Amino acid sequence: MPTYDYRCEACQHEWELFQSITATPEKKCPACNKKKARRVIGPGAGILFKGSGFYETDYRSDSYKKAAAADKKSQSEASSKSESKSDSGSKTSKSSD
Repeated sequence: MPTYDYRCEACQHEWELFQSITATPEKKCPACNKKKARRVIGPGAGILFKGSGFYETDYRSDSYKKAAAADKKSQSEASSKSESKSDSGSKTSKSSD
């Protein structure tokens, strides 16, 4: 069920109402009790499919996938360079007694 945004034309009070798509729009304002409420177009919300078989990355654009792959590649190269530097700096000489 969607959440609808409402505004009272009498007192300008704004609120959200969670109701069925088939429900009749609310007319009564909860703040002033006048029948001047109107449903307004809200920003909406993204659709999120849950359950097996739905993945957030399934519907990504090709340009996004290419940029993500390039970013992943540059991060792996940077981490391999830092590991090689730390390996060479961690060698210590042993002293014999």
